[in-house]
Amino acid sequence: MRLIIEKNYEAVSLWTARYIAAKIAAFRPAPERPFVLGLPTGGSPLGVYRELIRLHQSEGLSFASVLTFNMDEYSGLGAEDPRSYHRFMADNFFSHIDIKPENTHILDGLAADSDAECAAFEQKILDSGGVELFLGGVGEDGHIAFNEPFSSLHSRTRVKTLTWSTRNANARFFGGDSASVPATALTVGIGTIMDARELLIIASGKNKAQALRNGIEGAVSHACPLSVLQLHRRSIMVCDEDAACALKDETVQYFKELEGLSCKSAEGIHEKPVS
Repeated sequence: MRLIIEKNYEAVSLWTARYIAAKIAAFRPAPERPFVLGLPTGGSPLGVYRELIRLHQSEGLSFASVLTFNMDEYSGLGAEDPRSYHRFMADNFFSHIDIKPENTHILDGLAADSDAECAAFEQKILDSGGVELFLGGVGEDGHIAFNEPFSSLHSRTRVKTLTWSTRNANARFFGGDSASVPATALTVGIGTIMDARELLIIASGKNKAQALRNGIEGAVSHACPLSVLQLHRRSIMVCDEDAACALKDETVQYFKELEGLSCKSAEGIHEKPVS
C-alpha cells in the first residue's frame, strides 16, 4: 500500500486526477484495447472530475478509448432521476469529456431482476478484460462503494441494504431528508473491487480520520471494508492532513519518507517499485 498525504482536498484531487491521466496516457488506449476505469460518485470525487475535465479541455486528455464501470446505483431510481448516479455522472463528468455513451456502464436501479442485473454487470467487467484502475472514496464507517461494515471481503456485485449513517450522509443529495434516501442499492462487491489491477482510494476531512486509521493501522477485517486495501498488490490511499490526523506519527513519517525517496516518472507522477 502507498499512502499519499496532501495538504487539503484540492491537492488530493489534483494529485489523483493527474495520476489517472498519466496512467491513461501510459496505457496508450485504442478502440481495440481500451483503458478500463472504475469510478465512484458522491462528494469525494468531484474535485478529481473537475481536474480531469480541465485536463481534457485544456491539455488534450482523451477518453475516447476509455471504458468506465461505476461502483453503484440506488435501487428504484431511473437514469433520468436527478438524484440517480446516472445523472450524477452525466452532470459532473461524462457530458464534459469525449467519452462514448456506450462505453459507460452504470447499474440499472430499475432493473426488473436486480440479481440478473448484478450478474450481467460482473460479466461485462470480465468481458472488458477487467478494470485497470478503480477509483473510490471511503465512508466515515470505512465502507467502500456501498459495502457497509461486515460486508463479505469476497462479495460480488449485488443488492445491499444501506445503514442509517450512510443514508444520513447522503441526505444532502435528497433535499436533506435521510428518509428519502433509498434503503437499498446495487453495488459492486469488495471482491469485484479487489479484482482491479490497481486501486486508488481518496479521503478528505476529519470525519474520515477514524476510518483511515482503522483501514491503514488496524487489522484486515470486514468491520472496516477499507482495510482490505492492505491485501491488494497495488493500492494507493490519497488523503489530506485532516483525514490523516488520527494516524500515529510514526505511520505518517514512514509513508512520507517512502514518498520522499520515490522517483518521478516521465508522466510527472511519483512512482516506486511495488514491495
